Amino acid sequence: MKFLKLIPIFIIFFGNFPYKTEVHAEINSPTKYRVLSNSNKKLSISNVEYFLKEGDRYIENEDFEKAKDSYLNARKLAKQLASFYSDLNSSFKGIDARIPNEMQRKGKQTLQVLAESNERLASLYIKTEKPEVAVPLLVEIIRIMSPNSPEGKKAYQSLIQLGFAETKFRG
Repeated sequence: MKFLKLIPIFIIFFGNFPYKTEVHAEINSPTKYRVLSNSNKKLSISNVEYFLKEGDRYIENEDFEKAKDSYLNARKLAKQLASFYSDLNSSFKGIDARIPNEMQRKGKQTLQVLAESNERLASLYIKTEKPEVAVPLLVEIIRIMSPNSPEGKKAYQSLIQLGFAETKFRG
């Protein structure tokens, strides 16, 4: 029984001092640990632009299948980003106005890049004689960018050239 009373004294005296073996991490550069803020990030507008440039290189080499895959990757990533930015925008509305403003700005950039990827993909489908696949892409450009934007006007002009629409837009 006396031995049991000595256990706390032994623990205190010889005790387990974890602070001696602790590792204190110091962050010299906080941006170094912000993985998605680097230029080589996977989930970013710059990566969508990379896929577009890669597709353009394949077009120059007349490798249409690889170009299509690259443009589809750009489109898929742009749609994901737009969805994420939209979700964050709506989640923070009324809580902190700075976050929705940032997400709205990034969302607009993403929609611009999405329209570019749709335009290039539609051009590729038209070039490879698959205009029926290009029509939904052109309609999506008009929907996300508005008919009055340069991208929307160009997309509608392509729909007229394909014979999908007949009425000229005066906007």
